[in-house]
Amino acid sequence: KGSKPKRGKGKGSKKKAKVVVKEVDILSPAAMLNAYYVCHNAPACLELRGFPWPGSPKKKGKKGK
Repeated sequence: KGSKPKRGKGKGSKKKAKVVVKEVDILSPAAMLNAYYVCHNAPACLELRGFPWPGSPKKKGKKGK
């Protein structure tokens, strides 16, 4: 029976990939089409885009079973 030499599970040096942050236009045609289907009103659209409406009620999370 041929057995391979056992190697320890040490932490190897992994190279981290650079994360490129890309500027996204929230008023682009693709973003507007997405907002048309996802958002129900202006406050919902602004909140999903990262601009919360002042005085808006907080969303309640769904409870899992």
